[in-house]
Amino acid sequence: MAFKPSYFKADFFKVLSNPVRIQILDTLRLGEKSVNYIAEWIEVDASSVSQQLAILRKANLVVSRKQGNYVYYSVSDTAIFKVLDASLEVFNNHLVNVRTTLEQLE
Repeated sequence: MAFKPSYFKADFFKVLSNPVRIQILDTLRLGEKSVNYIAEWIEVDASSVSQQLAILRKANLVVSRKQGNYVYYSVSDTAIFKVLDASLEVFNNHLVNVRTTLEQLE
C-alpha cells in the first residue's frame, strides 16, 4: 500500500483530538518540561499526563530525554504550533461569525 498523505493527516488529527494532548503541546511551547511540571501547569494528574505523552511520543509529536530520575519532554517539530495556531484562528473566526449572526437577529 502506497503512503497517502490523507491517511497521515487523519491519524495526525486523531492524535490531536484529545484536549489534554493539545494542552500538553501548548505547554511545551515554553520549552522542554517534565511530566510533573506539565501536570501542575495544566492541572491534570501526572499519570494522565504520562499516558497522553506516551500517545504523543508514539505519534512522533514529542521526544523525551531522561536526566536522573526525571524525564523531560519537548516537541519533535515546532511546525505543530502552526497547526495549533491555525485551529485557534478558525475557532476565533467561527466566534466572529456567530456574533455577527446574533447581532443581525437583534
